[in-house]
Amino acid sequence: MAKKEKKVTGYDKYVDWKIFSIPVILLFLLLLMPTPYGMKDVGTEYRIGPKAVIGYVIQSYFNTSTSDAAQWQLLAAQIMEKNMNMGALTRDRYLKRDLKWCKQNKIKADKSNFEKAYTFIDTQTDDENYLKVMQAALSLRKDGLKYEELSDKDRAEADKGAWFIKVSVAMGVFVVLCFLTECIPLPGVSFCIGLILVFTGVTSRKQVAMLYWDDACWFIMGSLMFAAAFVKTGVDKRACLMMFKKLAVPNVRWITLIFIVIIAPLAAFISDHALAAMFLPIGMLLYQNSLTRDTPSDPELGKMLMISIAMACNIGGPGAPSGGARNVIMMTYLADMFGMDIGYFQWITYCFPYLFLMIPVTWLMINWRFKPTITSLAPAMNHLQTEINRMGKWNRQQIVAMIIFLVMVFGWFTEKEFYNMGIYPVRLGIGVIAIAGAVAYLLAGIVNWRDYQEKVDWGVVWLYAGAIIFGRTLDETGAAYWLARSAIDALAPLGMDSGLPLMVTSNGLTAILTNLMADGPAAAAVGPIALNMAGLVHPGTTFLPFMAMSTAMASSFAYCLIIGTPPNAIVYASGYLEPKDYLRVGVPLWFMGNIVLLLLSAGYWVFRGFGGLPGF
Repeated sequence: MAKKEKKVTGYDKYVDWKIFSIPVILLFLLLLMPTPYGMKDVGTEYRIGPKAVIGYVIQSYFNTSTSDAAQWQLLAAQIMEKNMNMGALTRDRYLKRDLKWCKQNKIKADKSNFEKAYTFIDTQTDDENYLKVMQAALSLRKDGLKYEELSDKDRAEADKGAWFIKVSVAMGVFVVLCFLTECIPLPGVSFCIGLILVFTGVTSRKQVAMLYWDDACWFIMGSLMFAAAFVKTGVDKRACLMMFKKLAVPNVRWITLIFIVIIAPLAAFISDHALAAMFLPIGMLLYQNSLTRDTPSDPELGKMLMISIAMACNIGGPGAPSGGARNVIMMTYLADMFGMDIGYFQWITYCFPYLFLMIPVTWLMINWRFKPTITSLAPAMNHLQTEINRMGKWNRQQIVAMIIFLVMVFGWFTEKEFYNMGIYPVRLGIGVIAIAGAVAYLLAGIVNWRDYQEKVDWGVVWLYAGAIIFGRTLDETGAAYWLARSAIDALAPLGMDSGLPLMVTSNGLTAILTNLMADGPAAAAVGPIALNMAGLVHPGTTFLPFMAMSTAMASSFAYCLIIGTPPNAIVYASGYLEPKDYLRVGVPLWFMGNIVLLLLSAGYWVFRGFGGLPGF
């Protein structure tokens, strides 16, 4: 049995050089291949485009060059260029910016220059003129800059951008093959990503350390810490029994259905990170207490419970705008590019039916792909009841652990709103709150550091840190944009450039990218291209809002890889799952998700229409 457990974690393996040589050789082959013109074109857009746009804006508004412009004029142009990258083309969006926004987007600004720039946009230009300048600048960046027409200096810069894209694509092939084959311990892949980026010059030795960390990594670390505190105090036992004691027949099929029915709708309104973290100790407890002397191990049962939690979190996000940043990104693109608004409740009426369809599909898929030996969890429930009876009433440690947890949950739900309302002077982020909770458990004497050292899977933390830097590189170098543009351009001659075929193409491409990078950047990479094409072939029709919603929904289809979403990484920390287990259920769910989305859009959406707009 010990050997089997080692196989599950993969941390006890050494590198399988026969298999590992394949991704290594492919990495070097891709780096040595001639750079395609498309990469040079995107390199031009990403490396030369910002400078060209700022120069165009300054010339249009102030009739001077960038070098001669005043500081406030340069600042106005920089804010407009950053807005353009976000798809925010309207003057109204500019007027919502402040110094805090400039700092977040790494634009140097002081109060005096910001106020001068703001006053100019507010008083010296109107909505129509502003939009005209922004659209012309966007056209310049995307179509007006030609690689072969650049100066030697700019061409060298564009070549550098093309090299970064090639490195990112080669690294993507390397990472995916390593994850699928497990030819190297997975946290080791995370460190390989940083080494590749430094050795190829994409980032510096100082920058790479900063790129590894993110609020999501803090959250995963903090959530695994509070799960350890729950297990130590026995709160997980009480929570588990409260959830399932009403079941007449606690069969594993019904328990997985309860997991999905509870988690998926909540994920439309609550952070999927938080839900995965809350249910992880419950799933682990159910598995551990279901084992008997006759059946001391049932890997399929552990996999089934863990994957149910992760997939329930993943399918719930499309249900409401609050289900993920991707939803708000696509709503913003639609509003700024075409002036069409989707309201919060309106989004729910169009997209929540997806959950009603996917909940039974997900449940059936999981029960089809995993066949546990143990099917009745009644012994687990009885064992839990016996242990809780032995504990007696809630003790001090359990009460304190629960209070800290509830404060954390309250913080997760409210930190963004309270910051926007001015109640919090700084944006905390759910990761900081999770770590604060983990520290609170230490201060309250609930746990000591040995508990965290032994019970937290630190490899998963580093694994997701690698996913963060990988996704950021695909996004910031333009590699994801190049992949999206190349795929859509290649499919255009096949008649996939309009109507439902274009929507299917966009959905599929987004659904692939989102398994490699965060859902927001995946939607941001495909969304503008797909919406621009939609605006050309079906202007002013229902196709535009439908494309926005479907692209956002497809970016939640990160079912196939551990690095796809934080919930996937969080449940992997249980030690019961292997990377191939995500593929077992993730691949069929990926296809089913795309099919359900197509049926939803071709049936319900087309039949219902959208706000009086003509059909397509």
